[in-house]
Amino acid sequence: MRHVLSAVVQNVPGVLAHISGMLASRGYNIDSLAVGETEDPNLSRMTFVVVGDDRVLEQVRKQLEKIVTVVRVVDVSARNYVERDLMLLKVQAPPGGKRSEIRELVEIFRGKIVDVGADEMMIEISGRENKIEAFIERMRGYGISELVRSGRIAMVRSGAVTHE
Repeated sequence: MRHVLSAVVQNVPGVLAHISGMLASRGYNIDSLAVGETEDPNLSRMTFVVVGDDRVLEQVRKQLEKIVTVVRVVDVSARNYVERDLMLLKVQAPPGGKRSEIRELVEIFRGKIVDVGADEMMIEISGRENKIEAFIERMRGYGISELVRSGRIAMVRSGAVTHE
């Protein structure tokens, strides 16, 4: 089972290395990890995606909560939440028909062309993981030159009820 965890941590050097090292040393694999400052510059939010049963989830939560720099850990996936991934993709796009086809697909997927070169285009797209995966599959036929993804970010919806 896939779990999305959110940890609010103190914004100090070494927190990311400490937390990822602790999880790795205990054999937990992180499928996705995104870290960024919050509305409070003294705090950062780390969003993890881990795969495992409820026992694995509980162990990961307990290990995270033991770390001094961790302020709070929430199992976001146990609540009503919104998640997003951000991706930049460079695709072969010589002038002509193929470039027009790519533009149409970008529009259908509600993406944005952020750079155009002589024979390539860079596209920005955000959304749920399955949307990003579907777009990647559509672009493979055109020739993907480079691809980078942010990792999952997630927030619990306002007034969301816990299902724990």
